[in-house]
Amino acid sequence: MRLAELSARSGVSTATIKYYLREGLLAPGRQINATTAEYDEDHLRRLRLVRALIQVGRVPVATAKEILGHVDDESLGRTIRLGAALWALPHGPEPDEEDPAVVAARNEVERLLTSLGWETARELAPLSPVYRSLVTAVATLIRLGYAWDAELMAPYAELMLQVAGRDLDFLETHGSESERVETAVAAAVLFEPVLRALHRLAQEEESARRYGLQ
Repeated sequence: MRLAELSARSGVSTATIKYYLREGLLAPGRQINATTAEYDEDHLRRLRLVRALIQVGRVPVATAKEILGHVDDESLGRTIRLGAALWALPHGPEPDEEDPAVVAARNEVERLLTSLGWETARELAPLSPVYRSLVTAVATLIRLGYAWDAELMAPYAELMLQVAGRDLDFLETHGSESERVETAVAAAVLFEPVLRALHRLAQEEESARRYGLQ
């Protein structure tokens, strides 16, 4: 397809596509002549991911380039490749290690991972921004007087492991490794709001079933 068709199918203006090409977020098309290039379905899929990152996720261009670099790094194994791409996404503020609430939260998260037998999560904890985000979130609860501990988190963590299984089942329906990693990154930006909304709808439904519509 030519640039105009790529623009029409992706919903991204030709000017923006040219900008993404200049910034290295999109691979060059196959050159037909000095002024014309041809693009394919891989370009369309990548454009959708770039749009999800920058326009929906508000990810800076430099961060998007880092994420896409991990997505395209075929030297990495699947778990490391996926993890590196997801870790490069923006996360919350870093925990203040001097804060007593952070110390208490870290202890509870460590107890949680130990009780669940999540050894990989424990091994990667020093490197993982996701782990640090969890510590920060739990610390906020503790600081505000909510007694949130490993025992309370465990049932939620076990349910999320089932969700993760569903995620990977879906990824495996895609043909190439790059497609799978791209889909995982796009889902982290686009699908997490769906999960949050479903959680709240489920709370409404369960409340009505237990207590009625009063």
